[in-house]
Amino acid sequence: MKHLTFALAAGLALPAQADTTLTVMLDWFVNPDHAPIVLAQELGYFDEAGLTVKVVSPSDPNDPPRMVAAGRADLAVSYQPQLHLSRHQGLPVTRVGTLVETPLTCLVVLADSDIETPADLRGRKVGFAVAGVQEVMLDAMLADARLRPSDVEQINVGWSISPALMSGQVDGVIGAFRNFELNQLRMEGHEGRCLYPEAHGIPAYDELIYLADPARMDADAVSAFLDATERATAFIKNDPDQAWRLFSATASELRTPLNEAAWADTWPRFAGRPAALDAGRYARFEAFLADQGATPGGLPLSDLALDVNAEVGR
Repeated sequence: MKHLTFALAAGLALPAQADTTLTVMLDWFVNPDHAPIVLAQELGYFDEAGLTVKVVSPSDPNDPPRMVAAGRADLAVSYQPQLHLSRHQGLPVTRVGTLVETPLTCLVVLADSDIETPADLRGRKVGFAVAGVQEVMLDAMLADARLRPSDVEQINVGWSISPALMSGQVDGVIGAFRNFELNQLRMEGHEGRCLYPEAHGIPAYDELIYLADPARMDADAVSAFLDATERATAFIKNDPDQAWRLFSATASELRTPLNEAAWADTWPRFAGRPAALDAGRYARFEAFLADQGATPGGLPLSDLALDVNAEVGR
């Protein structure tokens, strides 16, 4: 790949670059979720936009918003729920684009269990990976089923989401991605059942978004980046099989049965218009977090998200 450079964040100083160079920090290691970025390079769309894009994988998945706030990355891939919490913590980051426009997170239980709705979790054990927003989402799903948080035992299982469920350590896990963990369970000989947050009291949200510091960002470069990834997304949706072949050829670690299975569940969820902003979605989730007591609420849309193309007059 000519201008798409992958690196680990640990020990690197990555200040924002000139107007034709963008440093993009992913939310985790490269996987099918990031295909529009990778393919925008492979198909020459970044070159045509006059961009050199440097992609960085974080050493800690909590780092990307902080790296943008510190000026060590121009863009970060993050999550809409995390954006709201970051803003309330004082980080100067805002959503400038959308990568995956539907929720991926779900509460997973084993399909052969008797748990079919959140109401069936009373007296059970539920694992979570990241304290904070995942606990808020679990509590909201329980409340939708007229349960209290104390009606279940909540256990921090770290990143051992699937193993904790398969071993019987917990009866369900919140924070599993429906495009990965469900496939991982199946490959290990277990069928999973997804209890969808958006069907149980949680407003729909953008799972993966691009964050920037509006005071530091080069709006023209960000707009060009979004245009290039929009072209790549169109290519993916028009020919997902060819797109997978191109994407998986970029790194040997991508060519696994799990990534191939995840691909089929991921590509339909990419945002076809990554710069487009659904203002109501951000207002509703801000109000939801406040109702849950997770934040004081009250952030205006301008603090949470913006339409970059409107900023540059496109």
